Amino acid sequence: MASPSSLRIVHCFRSPVGGIFRHVRDLADAQAAAGHQVGIVCDSTTGGAFEEALFDDMKDTLALGVHRTPMQRHIGPGDAASAWRTFKIIKELQPDVLHGHGAKGGAYARLFGSLLRVSRSRVARLYSPHGGSLHYDERTATGKLFFAIERTMAFFTDYLLFVSDYERQAYRRKVGEPRVPNVLVYNGLRDGEFEPVAAETDAADLLYIGMMRDLKGPDIFIDALAQAEIRSERTISAVMVGDGDDLPRYHAQVKRLGLDNRIRFFPPMPARRAFALAHVVVVPSRAEAMPYIVLETLAAGKPMIASAVGGIPEIFGPDSPALVQPDAIEIGEKMDQALTDLDAYRQAMPQTSVLKSRFGADVMAAEIEKAYFAALAG
Repeated sequence: MASPSSLRIVHCFRSPVGGIFRHVRDLADAQAAAGHQVGIVCDSTTGGAFEEALFDDMKDTLALGVHRTPMQRHIGPGDAASAWRTFKIIKELQPDVLHGHGAKGGAYARLFGSLLRVSRSRVARLYSPHGGSLHYDERTATGKLFFAIERTMAFFTDYLLFVSDYERQAYRRKVGEPRVPNVLVYNGLRDGEFEPVAAETDAADLLYIGMMRDLKGPDIFIDALAQAEIRSERTISAVMVGDGDDLPRYHAQVKRLGLDNRIRFFPPMPARRAFALAHVVVVPSRAEAMPYIVLETLAAGKPMIASAVGGIPEIFGPDSPALVQPDAIEIGEKMDQALTDLDAYRQAMPQTSVLKSRFGADVMAAEIEKAYFAALAG
């Protein structure tokens, strides 16, 4: 077992974009600052220049380095080769703690941790779903398959870490009561992220920032803006920031609706830089666990509209006027309402002091470290 003062921690996940990557970066920074040796293993085919810059910023912090190898998103013929490459990397790193994030990272971490145990390596196997396979409908064939796999994987898990109560309840409903110790640890922000961000003088009305895939609702955002224009009888401007395989389809949607002179697209950029580009942030997701972008937006003092899905109501409170269904008509109505009296709408957002007490990065890292040592002692 590792010494009480220092652990060799390896975070394994597939896609170095979005909330999971943000979560791992924050954890890795905090764990390195606490004296642990930390490394990352993830996919080499996902991400672009923005993500490369983030990895470059981390290189001096991660004693165990960044190791990237091709990982498929879905189960397929290439999985065996990908798994073998990943296992060899992890074995060489000799982790005390193997922390898997998301469905693919969680499967790899638990399977490879178990293989290392066969060779008498005492490694703790932890899993953070971050939504992942829990988004599937348990009534479908795909959902039944994934949840059967999750039930099997429970035998190779030492500790479960949930980022929202919604996620924990979804696990209980779809997979079953956890067989191992588990804890709810909310995502956390750094102190500097609670400083307000003012909109630029020529800022757009609305901002979408996130992955360009239907799960996150960019198509809903575009349709909702069209609905808001009809409702308000005025021109509304917007900025969409992000990247993803479905981006060309959203470009086509904007053109088809005649909105190409009102909606501008930008590649990924730091969230706080994007916040200055618009007055109101919209998160129209169809499914979420505990999205960082909601926390970051509110901490920056930006008014927002967000889907009442996943753990988002746990941030706002269930009766917040900012919460909507992921529906273009409903979101369009809320866009019109927010832009009609922005100051009044801003007053309905959660107070910064309350957010800071619940969603601090220091709180998150300390709770997860406790889980690591409990898993090792178990």
